[in-house]
Amino acid sequence: MITCFIRYEIDPFKKAAFETYARNWGQAIPRCGASLIGYFAPHEGSATTAYGVYTIGSLADYEAYRARLAADPLGRENYRFAQAERFIRREDRIFLKLASAPHADPV
Repeated sequence: MITCFIRYEIDPFKKAAFETYARNWGQAIPRCGASLIGYFAPHEGSATTAYGVYTIGSLADYEAYRARLAADPLGRENYRFAQAERFIRREDRIFLKLASAPHADPV
């Protein structure tokens, strides 16, 4: 299992647009095969940093997921929405694996 962390630099005056974008991914990402942990918009501190986090089985699974996402009607529309509204200034993606397992479950 790998986890994809996406760090966004967003326009602070277009936070509502980013939140719409995040809600759309909340529907499309699970439908296309990844387990969405969530999208996180600025609240306190930086007004420009946001995150998206999801897990997927492997990089091969990721490639198939990306193809399904690109073919998904809501996925395509969300890509177009982000391009038209230009609220994302920068996007960095990193894939990590859990290094602390096994660990105790929280009580």
